[in-house]
Order: sequence, then structure tokens, then C-alpha cells
Amino acid sequence: MSGYLDELFGLRDKTALVTGGTSGIGRAIALALGRAGANVVVLARGTEALDGTVAELESHGCSAAAVAADLSRGRAAIREAAERAVLPFGEPDILVNSAGVNPRPHMDDLTDDHWDTSLAVNLDAPYVLGQRFGPAMAARGWGRVLNIGSQQSFRAFFNSGAYGVSKAGVVALTRSQAEAWSSRGVTCNTLIPGFVITPLTAQASADPAFLAELAGRTFVGRNGLPADFPAAALFLTSPAASFVTGQALFVDGGFSAH
Repeated sequence: MSGYLDELFGLRDKTALVTGGTSGIGRAIALALGRAGANVVVLARGTEALDGTVAELESHGCSAAAVAADLSRGRAAIREAAERAVLPFGEPDILVNSAGVNPRPHMDDLTDDHWDTSLAVNLDAPYVLGQRFGPAMAARGWGRVLNIGSQQSFRAFFNSGAYGVSKAGVVALTRSQAEAWSSRGVTCNTLIPGFVITPLTAQASADPAFLAELAGRTFVGRNGLPADFPAAALFLTSPAASFVTGQALFVDGGFSAH
């Protein structure tokens, strides 16, 4: 059975680049891909968190490396970080865009800085990194792009603001990437979390009543955790998902179907 599962889901000899891979959903995905056999490059801010994630990957026998970068600094900085990301293990076969920012001012108070930062990190970075690595994956005949969306990709609540706009764009970007590259072996999909308790949602998580309300909107009766995402991410980035592309997979406990 283990040989069969490895044939379906194993990532040996593959290289994955995971942005936002030092916390929350991104970290959980990075660890899963590494434990499935991939070389993992984690790109995020903060050397201490990067070092900790690489150390955890290595403790599982994984090959891992870190790239420190601030994706809010614009496209030139993103492109420069992409070139540093290929140095440890070469060109990635798998790109996971999990880095995100989520300022939640009321629309009345939304500033240009909120807008620009949200669009830069949440949408520009997946676009720029996709343009850098997607065509190269297609030229090699195999690749996986996994973008992280949001419930706000499809519906507005809790001051969606610029965040909702950026995450709606991520779903559309994924479809465009799938249209462009899937005929050449590169599948492109979006994971759509429900409400997940991570550092990114700390503002909302601080309100117990609001947490309980969100949990009540699911079918399973709880909010999400980073541990809910590795299996879905591994499937979508594995050989098993060669016929799954352009899709938005909801991993949300039934939140979207309630």
C-alpha cells in the first residue's frame, strides 16, 4: 500500500516553493510537502521564523532552505526574491502562494496603503511568481500551482475591503493560469479555507462571541485549524491531481454550503 500511495502522492525529486510558509496554513503545507519527499524552499519575512520552519523540516529528514523577503515591497522585490529561491535546489516544480495580509478596516476607513499592501501581497505576488515559474514548469511538462483564496473570494463579510478584492482576484488568476499552462502538464488550483485560527486572523479570533458565531455557520461545528489543510494541499500538488485544474476547493467544514 505504501508504494501505491507514494506513486499517487509522493513528491520525491520535486522542489516546492512555499510563500508564507512560516506560520498558519502555509507552514502546515510546507511541512506536508517536505514529508512527502519534496525539497522545500520557504519564503517569508522574519529570519527567526524561517530558521524554525527549516529546522522542523530538517528534523523530519527533509531538505529545506529559507528565503527572507517582504512581498509588500513591490514587483521588483518579488522578482529578486524569486531568483534567490532557485539557488538552493533549482527551479521549483511546485509553487504554493500562501503569504497574505488581512487588514480589516471598515470600507469607510480603508486607505490607499491598506489597498496597495493587500493587492501587492495577496495578488501581485502570486501573479509575479506564477509568471516567473509557470512557463518554465510548462516547458518541462510538469508543474503544480496552488494559490490560497478565501471565503471573501466569493462573499463579503467582516469588512472584506481590499482583502476580499485581492482574494477574488486570486481565484480568477488561478483560472487564467490553468487555461494557459494545463495543456502542458501544469495544474493550477485554489484552496478556499473557512475561518481558520492563525496569526492572520488574530483580530477576529480575539472575540469569543464572533468565533462561536463563525463555528456555528459550519456543518462540523468548529472553526478551522492549519492541520486541516495539508492533505488537500498534498493532493492538489501531487501526481494524483493531474486531471484537476482551474478549481477552487473549499476546505471549510461546510461553511460555504450552510
